[in-house]
Amino acid sequence: MTGPATELPQMIDWDLAVSLGSRLAGEGPVVTRTEAADAVAELRAGANRSTGLVREFTGLDAPDGTAPILVVDRPGWVQANAEAFALATGPMVEKIVSAKPPSGLGQRFGAKVTGAEVGGLLGFLAGKVLGQFDPFYEPYGRLLLVAPNIVHVERELGVDPHDFRLWVCLHEETHRVQFTAVPWMREHLFSEIRAISETVEPASLLEGGVERISEAIRAGRNGGSIVEMFSTPEQRAVIDRVTGMMSLLEGHADVVMDDVGPTVIPSVGAIRKKFTRRRQGVGGLDRILRRLLGLDAKMAQYRDGAKFVRAVVDRVGMEEFNAVWAGPQNLPSKAELSDPEGWVERVLA
Repeated sequence: MTGPATELPQMIDWDLAVSLGSRLAGEGPVVTRTEAADAVAELRAGANRSTGLVREFTGLDAPDGTAPILVVDRPGWVQANAEAFALATGPMVEKIVSAKPPSGLGQRFGAKVTGAEVGGLLGFLAGKVLGQFDPFYEPYGRLLLVAPNIVHVERELGVDPHDFRLWVCLHEETHRVQFTAVPWMREHLFSEIRAISETVEPASLLEGGVERISEAIRAGRNGGSIVEMFSTPEQRAVIDRVTGMMSLLEGHADVVMDDVGPTVIPSVGAIRKKFTRRRQGVGGLDRILRRLLGLDAKMAQYRDGAKFVRAVVDRVGMEEFNAVWAGPQNLPSKAELSDPEGWVERVLA
């Protein structure tokens, strides 16, 4: 594959990352060709149906014909996320390379090592993710639904597959609507990523890597993550802003999927109860990896964001809540997620 800055020396072997990640991800549950085709068709139809349901409930109107909807397998998800990761890390790679250009055998060896590390991460996540909105895909992003994972989870939970597929589509389509109905959102996310890159000190990033990872593993027992261990105070300030933004987006999507659900998904209550238990992780290794990769923090985003959205909507109604989409200055801070009244006073007073 090609990254966003092919003129620069390659610090990550993306082809290796995709190849390794795809192998580690596996193929998913055993299905017949007919079952696979039916699942793909139902997910695509469910996402298209969800657009109108999200619009009616939230008041957000996404233009037609913008971000495409793709139903993918695990290798397809790995490929798409490698492309997104390459774009997201492009500014940081450029800064590091400009400070200390890699060359020769060392550069090629380093690219293989980092490619293997990224591939391992993508391979682990590829078996977990049900769907996501990829904002890095030009020009407006794209929605990915991972069919084998959705089928796997609906079987594991023992829920009605038709209800579960539409329920997942409601959540993921809400993200597509958020980014396409709110045109500044995508560029704002990119600007925050650039802000993190601008604070990178190449020397400090490249020094002490093994020791810091070991420290992260030890801290993982108490909720630490590799992301936290490799961030400066300046970067953590940006990460806190992004956390507020992403918690809003995730919580908003959870509220939509659960509140719209009862009108079109008869078994939504049972699905939510079983799925919430599943989000905790199943085994010891799985939980450790979630902590190290910061996935526990993502679970908190769903919970905290949904509480914020519900509290504000209950207080002022959906129309007034939608002031949150007026501009970046109206996004809740990380602190305001647990203080919705503070957000109402700041934004709506």
